[in-house]
Amino acid sequence: MSLVFDGHNDVLTRLWLSDSPNPAQAFLQQRLAGEMDLQRCQTAGFAGGLFAIFVPPFEYVQQHAPHKLADLQADQFSLQDMQSICLKQLAILQEIVADSRQQVKLCTSVTEIRQCIEQQKLAVVLHLEGAEAIAEDLELLDVFYQAGLRSIGPLWNRQSLFGHGLKAAFPHSPNTGAGLTDLGKQLLKRCAELHMVVDVSHMNERAFWDTAELLQQPMVATHSNAHTLCPQARNLTDHQLKAFQETQGMIGVNFDTAFLREDGQRNRETSLDVILDHIEYLMAHVGEAHVGFGSDFDGGFISQELEDVTGLPKIVQHMQRRGYSENLIHQLCRENWLNTLERIWGK
Repeated sequence: MSLVFDGHNDVLTRLWLSDSPNPAQAFLQQRLAGEMDLQRCQTAGFAGGLFAIFVPPFEYVQQHAPHKLADLQADQFSLQDMQSICLKQLAILQEIVADSRQQVKLCTSVTEIRQCIEQQKLAVVLHLEGAEAIAEDLELLDVFYQAGLRSIGPLWNRQSLFGHGLKAAFPHSPNTGAGLTDLGKQLLKRCAELHMVVDVSHMNERAFWDTAELLQQPMVATHSNAHTLCPQARNLTDHQLKAFQETQGMIGVNFDTAFLREDGQRNRETSLDVILDHIEYLMAHVGEAHVGFGSDFDGGFISQELEDVTGLPKIVQHMQRRGYSENLIHQLCRENWLNTLERIWGK
């Protein structure tokens, strides 16, 4: 079995949204509705990945988890609310690690990730998707860094203090408006000082190029695909792909069918071959050493053929059928991610 290190999942947000009285134990001991838990990760050869903390849109929580809004008086999240949600998801992860009997570890170095793989522990890298909870003084970034945060996506779809965001109907180019604000540029500079991964997956084109100009490190898209094959605004154009090649960056292929299919549809009857189509297109443009997985498990719309994390071996089987070498499979499944993290963090 090829062990997988993955670029993006939203299991912490799903656990926070659940009505479980103890979401950490639910992840460790039982199968909740969703696409990941410890047992399924172990079965699938899911060795680790970037685990996102994320504040969902208020309307989404209102529809899917209204119990989370019982104490709120407003019809939108305040800054304090968003900070509380992020801290609660961090607390869930800390409880998972503490109660896992050393089966799960929060990692802040590639050495730790490799040790986890050798010891068959789940290696968790903490990621923040959307920086709205970080106030203007940026102090909370340092607080999260001290708690283990090593990767951040400064923007999500909605507008924030840091940038315009990225939201557009299909099909659309990534050119959807203004880029990073002055505060967004300050945030990126601080992230670079901390040697953090900066994720461009939810950046529009102007913010993308602002980031490319500011950063002197590999460009990373944790869960994005090829715009030529699927013209979602959040997928990467051929012009953008050049920045990944030039900086020895990394792209994690998103398994959400809406970012894979040429019609942009969320359709469960989607072949896994389309994942490989994107992998091969990206490899042709940025190189075999700069492509991997960015599943978006528990945050995306996954095909019934894949179903959940236990479907990962099926992707490997499809690779074998297409004649991928064992070395290339090893690179795509995990080594490319680890090498990229090492280029940004050091060992």
